[in-house]
Amino acid sequence: MKQKLCTLYLLLSFICGTAMAQTKTVSGTVISGEDNLPMIGAAIMVKGTTIGQTTDLDGNFKISNVPQDAKQLEISYIGFIKQVVNIKPNIKVTLQPESKTLDEVVVTGMQKMDKRLFSGATVQLDADKMKIDGMADISRSLEGRAAGVSVSNVSGTFGTAPRIRVRGATSIYGSSKPLWVVDGVIMEDAVDVSADALATGDVETLISSSVAGLNADDIESFQILKDGSATSIYGARAMAGVIVVTTKKGKAGQSRINYTGEFTMRMKPNYRNYNIMNSQDQMEIYREMESKGWLNFSGEGNNGLYNAESSGVYGKMWHLINTYDPTTGQFALENTPEARNAYLQQAEKRNTDWFNELFTHHMMHNHSVSISSGTDKASYYASLSVLSDPGWYKQSKTNRYTANLNTTFNISKKLSLNLLSNASYRKQRAPGTTTQSVNVVDGEVSRDFDINPYSFALNTSRTLDPKETYTRNFADFNIFNELNNNYIELNVVDLKFQGELKYKPINELEFSVLGALKYSSISNEHFITEHSNQANAYRAMGNAIIRDHNDTDPDDPYSLPVSVLPEGGFYNRKDYKTKGFDVRASASWNRLWKDTHLTNLYAGMEVNAIDYNQSYFNGWGMQYAMGETPFYTYLFLKQMVEQGLNYFSLGNNHVRSAAFFMNANYAYKECYSLNG
Repeated sequence: MKQKLCTLYLLLSFICGTAMAQTKTVSGTVISGEDNLPMIGAAIMVKGTTIGQTTDLDGNFKISNVPQDAKQLEISYIGFIKQVVNIKPNIKVTLQPESKTLDEVVVTGMQKMDKRLFSGATVQLDADKMKIDGMADISRSLEGRAAGVSVSNVSGTFGTAPRIRVRGATSIYGSSKPLWVVDGVIMEDAVDVSADALATGDVETLISSSVAGLNADDIESFQILKDGSATSIYGARAMAGVIVVTTKKGKAGQSRINYTGEFTMRMKPNYRNYNIMNSQDQMEIYREMESKGWLNFSGEGNNGLYNAESSGVYGKMWHLINTYDPTTGQFALENTPEARNAYLQQAEKRNTDWFNELFTHHMMHNHSVSISSGTDKASYYASLSVLSDPGWYKQSKTNRYTANLNTTFNISKKLSLNLLSNASYRKQRAPGTTTQSVNVVDGEVSRDFDINPYSFALNTSRTLDPKETYTRNFADFNIFNELNNNYIELNVVDLKFQGELKYKPINELEFSVLGALKYSSISNEHFITEHSNQANAYRAMGNAIIRDHNDTDPDDPYSLPVSVLPEGGFYNRKDYKTKGFDVRASASWNRLWKDTHLTNLYAGMEVNAIDYNQSYFNGWGMQYAMGETPFYTYLFLKQMVEQGLNYFSLGNNHVRSAAFFMNANYAYKECYSLNG
């Protein structure tokens, strides 16, 4: 019995030893080619067997029961290209994402196609690499990034679109602005502002950027279609080029939480950067003008500097000389050479720094939080951002809030659904402004009641005292009082909901249906109180000479001029609303023949509908100091009727379009291509 047991023991030992001698241990590390970080949970399989393992927290793996004759391993991970590697000591594998790199794919907005099939001129830019810190508007980051794309920043105010020309001045009378396409949907402008009008400084330019509500941290890439081939995709609207924006999506097998905080400080402008006279230089010129009789108290027809429409130091001096104080029995300034010289000498030494008075070293901060995750069944990307800009100059302030959600559901291997939603809200304050006017005869550009701090600092004499009032439009004027009583408030809401369903019955064929709803609402409120210079200019009647500058009643030309605004100020409001939807159905077929012939067919139809609504209200006589009570006067209505002006208006515009398209592409050996 003992002999049989010993024999059995030796037999088992021989079998086990033989099995152990026929296996080996394989170890290694798996790294992500996207961020060079260890990949957790990557599947490692011995090729041709069911033996396998997954990587640990450090991306390492160790398989101890690998057959001795096994030669290769298969490494796979969701969302990455599977690799087959030879077995060797200390294997190190780098997996690459499944999606093609930016250099291999052209995103036209409607479809993604192999770059070898695209015959037009295009350039693709990685948004992370071209992002400019402290620049909230994504359109400004295109400056200097692509050949043939010209970007001119006409204003530093948020919401103002830069002047972008992709193909130069493509039209003498039409628009030369490029078309913006975000995730396959065209972004519509609430207000049609031409590229040349962007530099006017009118209030409409503050809402001229259709992409001001996009958070720069949510952008994946830009694709710029630069030549005429863009018109074959989007029609005549794309003759000035197309800028395609692709937003970020969640990736399978990756979970991330990102926070971005930006703190940007702007420095005040300085007169050293401009060729502008100081107060001593200006006073020297004033003295010469005074000696030649240009700055006298009264001129020909008793209409001199004292009654001038606008005046500075000399006008203030003449007003002080003629201001009598009954309590002291003296004038505010003695009319003697000594007193006048002493007053003018103070102005000569004043050298007011208007940039320092009107601008601040403000701190703008932008915060963005995003979270993304995904599996082979579903993925998502969600983000929130807050932008707070206290303003570079007086009465300039912006707050913007954005939210973004991008989800993808892989319902089956052949069917997927992508849902997107974007929302943004902007509240902005800006100094009051009126429409710019151009005299076509002499080319002079002017603007009534202009109080833009930048232009004021450049064009205003440095001899003026910032604490004093001077004459403008026959009424008292002080820039700080005017900024506090003449300002604009903007409220901008942008919403977009989008869904796309894709079906791939076979790998080479794909059907797609896209639908998008867009809504935009903008309210522009202009507050001009009764204490502003613009309101007081309508009732400036200090004497008969100033009174005669007002218009008389056309029904009674011999009557004395009267004010059409005896009380109160103005409340002007403009509202813009845009509603639209896009529906597109398409089919795409791609085929590679014998590694030399590459073909693509793309066809479909699209239906668009856009409704524009604009309303305007001109409220005269608003008494802000009396609880915003209106003061009604028939004189205002009478003037409006006689001048043919509207004190309210309503406009609606409806655009409907339907398009059918088909595009065929062929490439041979990556050297020759045809497009039709």
